[in-house]
Amino acid sequence: MKNSLRHLDLNLLVTLDALLVEHNVTRTAARLHLSQPTVSVQLAKLREAFGDPLLLPGPRGMRPTARANELREPLRDALQALAQAVAPSTPFAPQQATNTWRIAASDYVESAIVLPALAGLRAAAPGTRLAITELRPSTLVQQTEQGQIDLAFFISAETPTGLRRRAMFTDRYVLVGRAGHPKLKRRPTLAQFCQLEHVIVSQDGGGFHGVTDTALARLGLNRRVVLSVPHFLFLESALANTDLVALVPSRLVRNRATLRVVEPPLDVPGFETLMIWHERVHRDPAHQWLREHFAHSVTRTSASSVTDSH
Repeated sequence: MKNSLRHLDLNLLVTLDALLVEHNVTRTAARLHLSQPTVSVQLAKLREAFGDPLLLPGPRGMRPTARANELREPLRDALQALAQAVAPSTPFAPQQATNTWRIAASDYVESAIVLPALAGLRAAAPGTRLAITELRPSTLVQQTEQGQIDLAFFISAETPTGLRRRAMFTDRYVLVGRAGHPKLKRRPTLAQFCQLEHVIVSQDGGGFHGVTDTALARLGLNRRVVLSVPHFLFLESALANTDLVALVPSRLVRNRATLRVVEPPLDVPGFETLMIWHERVHRDPAHQWLREHFAHSVTRTSASSVTDSH
């Protein structure tokens, strides 16, 4: 071939494929909805590009040359593969899907978002798999960009820029201790609150200061933080088995019989949780379905909690 592929009009290859089927310029023109002169011009260009006559006059139309016969199968395979590549995406069929999805989330999000959606996900897409990985904010953009994770759930104030996002819900903080805690029979005063022994979740490891301490500092106050833990799961066990207390997101302690929940005596800013993903999967039908499944699950869970509270 005299010219490289980038200099060859793709339409010429479509014409060549039809000529190798029809062995006739007139029938090829009809097949491609072109005029006969147009096909003749394209055949001339093909002959020049390949440096071969490709099709020669014969007693019953045209007969392919040896070079044309060599091209027949690989050309057909290449055009079929190209047609498949540019074809519109087929609708996602969850019942037949075998996707493995990877989600980055904290244990709080596992409890508030992933767990309520899990039964529905298994029922709707039984052949899929779900891997929940540790949330690493510093590498989140890189992980989504490289396909290491498909979705992440993150607090809006800390979400990296450059990623697609969708609001899931807002949550607020409540004061929690064990059921029967002697100092949580009613809402404590601010002074009583500061004297309680507190637990804090520090996901960056070992911290003893959080949003509650920032709010107290504005009032010239401080509290007694005596335990720092990395996960909410351990926090719940610590609260249920000691007289420690903690300010935690309200969704984390719904319907926990072992815990006592009261309103805190100061206003601690809540937060919004976002679902985030990379542009590369934004239009993928399977990914769109997964995002909608989580969004609908959150909506149902939120509506259920409102109904239960009445």
